[in-house]
Amino acid sequence: MSAGEVLVVGGGSAAHRLAERLHHHGHRGGMTVLGAEPRAPYHRVLLGSVLDGTLPAAALALPELPGDVRVRTGTTVTRIDRRRRLAYADDGSVHRYDTLVLATGARPSVPRIPGLPRPGGTEGVLALRTLADAEHVLRAAPDARRTVVLGAGLLGVEAAAALRRAGHEVALVHRGPHLLHRHVDATAGDLLGRHLAEQGVELHTGRRATGYCSGKLTLDDGSVLAADTLLLCTGAVPETELARRAGLTVRSGIVVDGRLRTDDPRIHAIGDCAEHPGDTAGHLEPAWGQAESLARQLTGTAAPEHRGTRRITRLRVPGVDLVRLGPDPAPPGAGPATAGGSAGSGYSAGSGSSGGAGRSAGSPGPGASGDGTEVITLADPARGRYARLTLHDQHISGAVLLGLPRAIAAVSRLYERGLPVPSAGRLEFLLGIPPAEPGADELPDDAVVCRCNNVTKHAITEACRAGAADVEEVAAATRATTGCGGCTSAVRSLCGLVRTGSSPS
Repeated sequence: MSAGEVLVVGGGSAAHRLAERLHHHGHRGGMTVLGAEPRAPYHRVLLGSVLDGTLPAAALALPELPGDVRVRTGTTVTRIDRRRRLAYADDGSVHRYDTLVLATGARPSVPRIPGLPRPGGTEGVLALRTLADAEHVLRAAPDARRTVVLGAGLLGVEAAAALRRAGHEVALVHRGPHLLHRHVDATAGDLLGRHLAEQGVELHTGRRATGYCSGKLTLDDGSVLAADTLLLCTGAVPETELARRAGLTVRSGIVVDGRLRTDDPRIHAIGDCAEHPGDTAGHLEPAWGQAESLARQLTGTAAPEHRGTRRITRLRVPGVDLVRLGPDPAPPGAGPATAGGSAGSGYSAGSGSSGGAGRSAGSPGPGASGDGTEVITLADPARGRYARLTLHDQHISGAVLLGLPRAIAAVSRLYERGLPVPSAGRLEFLLGIPPAEPGADELPDDAVVCRCNNVTKHAITEACRAGAADVEEVAAATRATTGCGGCTSAVRSLCGLVRTGSSPS
């Protein structure tokens, strides 16, 4: 099978991954990547590291694609001629294709607030989506020390924490009942909120913005927040206009089937712009999984239909270990936890200030149902630790874990591999024996540090012992950090441990 001349419209992580995997799987035709942004593909998930000054903007660049891949930046495709298989760009260029892949991503969702000006103007209102947006925030920083972040999803929480680390006064406004309310339950959200408040972030949850005027944001309780900068982190909308104008089927995203095809068999869509029945847009793992599946299909490598990706959502805030596995968490008000298949028995750990493991009785909840479903919880608010696992026939179907790095590593491995959770010693399984402070050094050697490229802690430490002195050299030796970049801090930490001789075997 040959995909012929492949044209990829979009210059983000999904497009970059697809081009790299096509090359890896032996694509023999031409390949062109057209990106609308004026810079080469970069790690969008690391924008927080630019906001807090941890990384310069240049450090976010993804590895260069192989030399036979033509990459054009600052090029926006405006029209597709499906009959002639041509794509027309705003710079006057015309590009022929045999296979067209739309990876156009998403654009910021701007809320309707009376008085709110267009983001990016001169009135201090910005929508955070691109590296250019982050650089705009930094340019305004010397004269804008008071920042209000609107929206406490992943991006909003990461941005608020980053700006606070950089010395800004930060207020975080969220209409949901608690932070990350679409990702974690109330207990985890409240513990996360407590951590941010302790760092100096001013929180306003359960509040809607009702007006904006001259650097002041009014909330629905009548309070007025001064805002030298108003940073909008209020979600994203799939970028589908190009597909719509081409006559392709679009609902919330560009509709694709199990082979990631649109209703034109020569046109595919992946990433945030695509609507696939088994994936949720807006997350890196589905985009990467789609890119891998499509690359295999286009090169004739044995590949089943893409049925979806196991979803792992991580918060990238230094000092906070928070992960969500699987689909939406259990709704608020769900019954008490159960464990071990024993109806009515629930586990509770560390209530109040003791932090010690205990066992408390509870009435039957969702865990002891006849369909093989169990819910296990562990709560230690004094130490900022919490876990909630939902099991179906002993296998993890969903989980929220906070402040438990050992459990995050162990549970994530079981979830990714589809393995059952041990039926005995579940409290010990979640707590880890002995308890340890969060850090890359406590991960077992076989823990996958770089999920994008399946690089273990052992492989990284061995590369360091063999002479790799920093993150860039480890990346060259193992490919760790060259995917989403979310493991950069862990890799840097492991490098430091090896240099000081304190890395465990």
